[in-house]
Amino acid sequence: MNEIKKVLITGGAGFIGAHLAKKLIAGGAEVVGLDNLNDYYDPQLKKDRMESLASGPGFVHAPVELSDRDAVADLFEQNNFDAVVNLAAQAGVRYSLINPASYVDTNLVGFVNILEGCRHSGVKHLVYASSSSVYGANTKMPFSVHDNVDHPVSLYAASKKANELMAHTYSHLFNLPTTGLRFFTVYGPWGRPDMALFLFTKAILEDRPIDVFNHGNMERDFTYIDDIVEGVYRVIHKIPTGNPSWSGDDPDPATSYCPYRVYNIGNNNKEKLLRYIEVLEESLGKKAEKNFMPMQPGDVPATYANVDDLVSDFDYKPGTTLEYGIGKFVDWYKDYFKV
Repeated sequence: MNEIKKVLITGGAGFIGAHLAKKLIAGGAEVVGLDNLNDYYDPQLKKDRMESLASGPGFVHAPVELSDRDAVADLFEQNNFDAVVNLAAQAGVRYSLINPASYVDTNLVGFVNILEGCRHSGVKHLVYASSSSVYGANTKMPFSVHDNVDHPVSLYAASKKANELMAHTYSHLFNLPTTGLRFFTVYGPWGRPDMALFLFTKAILEDRPIDVFNHGNMERDFTYIDDIVEGVYRVIHKIPTGNPSWSGDDPDPATSYCPYRVYNIGNNNKEKLLRYIEVLEESLGKKAEKNFMPMQPGDVPATYANVDDLVSDFDYKPGTTLEYGIGKFVDWYKDYFKV
């Protein structure tokens, strides 16, 4: 394990960022959480996350806009970060149809600013969030990091694929160790209000119908927040090196001759969306009225993670059950909203 004393988390008030900050602080690290607290969803939830999960002597909030080149450069100059975890992103597949420019500003311009900051300040390891959405039109299951991912079906997915390509370039040009993590449908306490579990819970408790896309014929590799955070934590402390057997004649997309890696973090288990709803109904003690709808543009019918590399390199495999994870979310939701 490499000694990582000071970590920058972008998206530090976000769902994954605040949970990760809590774990890093508990492990003795100092954390700076960059977050502009934008209004893509209620900023109060972000502030409350920081207060609850990331507060304390080991945490500092940096209210910086990721696309502000000078502000990001200043942040790197003023701090000596051992590692950077880039979790800030304009998220959401459906929103990318409405506001594409926000994906360019945060996911592309913002990511270049992070890469430049790392390059010029001697950061030991850049870990960044990619997404299961990069698999796009791929249908071979489970999705493997060693498969080609050149057919994204949303701008969000394309921006995440672009991050992987940009990271590789910096690993090649400047020997910057980078690790990309493709997250699969993350859920749990303090989750995002635009995600299905939050929307479903709110609607069911308010006696409103829930929108079920693709007429319920969806499968997702639902991954509990604690499993994601444990995976990220382990990855931060293991700095990648080049793969000596990598060959340009038969290029492996997940590794490189330079210090670059990509991993899936998922539950290695696809669940039907209707089963997910069923478990939620059981947790709430209340049935949902379902409004079956067609597939949304940019969505995919199924996701399913191959996590063999995560197991072999980190001896780690997520395994939280839906019953446990959804139960924990419902407990948090009722407590937070005083239901």
